[in-house]
Amino acid sequence: MSHLRYYLYPGFEEESQKRSNYSQAVRVGDRIEISGQGGWDPETWEIPTDLNAQVDQAFANVDLILRQAGGMGWSQVFRVNSYHLPLNDEALNAMVRNFKKYMPDHRPLWTCVGVTRLGRDAMRVEVEVVAHDNEYRKVE
Repeated sequence: MSHLRYYLYPGFEEESQKRSNYSQAVRVGDRIEISGQGGWDPETWEIPTDLNAQVDQAFANVDLILRQAGGMGWSQVFRVNSYHLPLNDEALNAMVRNFKKYMPDHRPLWTCVGVTRLGRDAMRVEVEVVAHDNEYRKVE
């Protein structure tokens, strides 16, 4: 769909070309939809073994790509889907802690799913969101 604008954060373009040939975000009018963000370091692509560190980094990666796509970050997010391996109290508590940190003024829709596998062996969480950018003005 060539009429849509796709986005990648710095450094990811080369990595995604090698791995899967996909984009991190797409802008559809005043909406920004992002693909699942894991807890990888966006510069080194290393993934920590600690679940809390992965969730924290996944939230930071969501913020990074939303801003790369011209948004203002988590304040515009209205929908969150999260995927967990395993889905347990530690994972839920880490998610809620980050919701309160990144979205102190609103509560998004949230679907939370336990899965048996994510995109890379070390991944234990993946977070995808949809944001509404009401300040967006289409460039003619």
